[in-house]
Amino acid sequence: MSRTPPPSAVPVIRLLVVDDEVLIRSGLTLILGSADDIEVVATCEGAQATAAVQEHRPDVVLLDIRMPDIDGLTVLRRIRALPDPPHVAMLTTFDTDEYLAEALALGAGGFLLKDTEPPVLIRSVRALATGTGCMSPSVMKRLGGRPPGAAARSAAQAVACLSGRERQALGYLAQGLSNGEIGARMCFSVATTKDAVSAVLAKLGVSNRVQAAVLAERAGLLADLGEKKAW
Repeated sequence: MSRTPPPSAVPVIRLLVVDDEVLIRSGLTLILGSADDIEVVATCEGAQATAAVQEHRPDVVLLDIRMPDIDGLTVLRRIRALPDPPHVAMLTTFDTDEYLAEALALGAGGFLLKDTEPPVLIRSVRALATGTGCMSPSVMKRLGGRPPGAAARSAAQAVACLSGRERQALGYLAQGLSNGEIGARMCFSVATTKDAVSAVLAKLGVSNRVQAAVLAERAGLLADLGEKKAW
């Protein structure tokens, strides 16, 4: 497999893969290790995940949401409780997994199907390492698809508290754009963009960008923007 060059000169991303299937761990290691800026520092089953994080200090963890030895949500909860935890994306075989919403609430920074195309998988790990987050489009629809009733109204009310520019920033964020890309589109400096995104997250009462994106989807903001998502 040819090496996939990084988009620019960036530090190497340290990655931990947690899955109960050896074949999946080997395949992800092969795919992600083909990128010059990604190093798979370890792979393990769920029961060893917390110790592996403490030993290898990865920047990003890809974590199977369903494992026979231990629940992926339990592993996520333990990792998030560590000092300076890594960014975690949940791996799932199906986009109908009932655990997805709970993983989002626990602070998962991304959701990826195991059949994600290799180039998209590599881009997703890079996005995770910057805190941008990542999500397979079909998973995004399941998590955020406009539900009837109270959930949609609550999301709409939360988004309504934002200023026009903040709604614009949220729209770009929900499309999966990085701070640099958002700043370029809004003619903001890097520092101003970072402050604007932080203000949006605080006003919405969410802890990460994926939660904000789901809220935007539920409020219908992405539909209003033509659903030009880049997740």
